[in-house]
Amino acid sequence: MTTLPTLRVARPSDHLDALLRFYQEGLGLALLFRFEDHAGFDGIILGREGSPYHFEFTRAHGHHAGRAPRPDNLLVFYLPDAAEWKAAVQRMRDAGFQPVPAFNPYWDRDGLTFEDPDGYSVVLQHVAWKP
Repeated sequence: MTTLPTLRVARPSDHLDALLRFYQEGLGLALLFRFEDHAGFDGIILGREGSPYHFEFTRAHGHHAGRAPRPDNLLVFYLPDAAEWKAAVQRMRDAGFQPVPAFNPYWDRDGLTFEDPDGYSVVLQHVAWKP
C-alpha cells in the first residue's frame, strides 16, 4: 500500500487574522491549529480534515514579511463541478472578497482569481486538472 504524502504550504505573513478570514470564511477551509509565541512565532494552519494538504501562515516576532514578491505567485483550486465552483465563488463574494484580473490571462478563461491579504493570488479554476 502506498500512502500519499501530506503537502504543507508554509508562508510568512504580517496579517494572520486577515488571512484567517480569507482562507476560512472565503475559501471554506477549517482552522486546524493555531499557536502563539512558539519560539518567537505565531501561526495558523488551515485545510480540510482528511485532505492531503494544508496551509501554514506564520508571523515572526520582530520581523516584517511584506507582500507577495510578484503578482504571479498563486494557488490554484480545480473545481470542475459547476455547482461546487459557483458555491466557492459565492462564498468568496459573501465574505467580501471580489475577483481581480489574473496576471496571466490564462486563469481568467475558466476561472476567477482572488487576492489574499498578503497579495498572493488564489484561483478558483472551473476545469478538471489534467497532467
